This record gives sequence, C-alpha cells and structure tokens, in this order.
Amino acid sequence: MQNAKDSFYMALRSRLMSVNPERTILLRGAVRPGILVEEAEASVGQLPTDVFVLRWLGLGVDLDLGTTMVAEQCEIVYQTCGTQSFGGLDRGRVLSGMDEELAAMLQPFHTKKLNYSSTPPVAMLTSVFWDEPGFAPVVIQRDKLSRTASVTVYSYQEQGE
Repeated sequence: MQNAKDSFYMALRSRLMSVNPERTILLRGAVRPGILVEEAEASVGQLPTDVFVLRWLGLGVDLDLGTTMVAEQCEIVYQTCGTQSFGGLDRGRVLSGMDEELAAMLQPFHTKKLNYSSTPPVAMLTSVFWDEPGFAPVVIQRDKLSRTASVTVYSYQEQGE
C-alpha cells in the first residue's frame, strides 16, 4: 500500500501547486507545498496551521477479486487562525477557501501509481483511486477553526508490493 499512499500524496501535492501555489510550509529549512504526511514527519505537539495534514488510519484488504485490492482510510486535517491583517476575523473565510482547495485537489479521483523508492519514480501498471471526500463539521478551539475530511484510497496490489 506504500506505493499507493505515496502516489496519492504526490498527486495532491502537485495539484495543490496548481490550485494555490502560495499555500506553502517551511519545513526543515525548505519551502514546500502546504501539504504533509503526518507519519513521515517529526512528531509535534500541535499540527501546523494553514496546511493540509494527511493521516493514514485503517487498512482493508479484499482477497475475493482476481487481484488483491487494498484500501486505506485517509484523514485530511487542516486548521486556520485566519490572517494577521484581519486579526483572525476572517478565519471562516480562510477555512472555506481551504475546503474549496481540497475539493479541487481531490479531482479527478484517480492518479497513476508510481514507485517512489527510486529516483526517478517508476510507473507501475495500475492506478490509485479514491472516493468522494466526507467533510466533518467545523471544530472551534479558541482562535482556531479546523476541519477533517476523509477519503478511502484504493489500489490493486502488484507483483513485488
């Protein structure tokens, strides 16, 4: 499933650069698109604001098909305090903008599966696909608004995976 997870993340990352190239994060001294995978980063006490954080949850396997299909739940968490220029009073607008960005990043609901364990990445035979996102209600924590969206990511297992 690692190739599918990597391919999903890289597809969203490249789509974010098209949707909003100004949504970035400074991470380990490098400016990157504002999306990261929680399990691939150092543990932090609080999630960063104004970025999308991918969190991988449960895994399922369907062995009844001609080829094994795996599915993993991806939770996408994002939060904002609004902008300084508006004293944070625009946090609802900023969160709505992030909702729209995420919806745009997730379409189309598929991408080519690549193996990122080598450079350059190697194209595999199958694709990665996912369902429509489910958006949870807004959570208010003092000056922060946050939301979680959830999608299930599917992939057929290939030989050697």
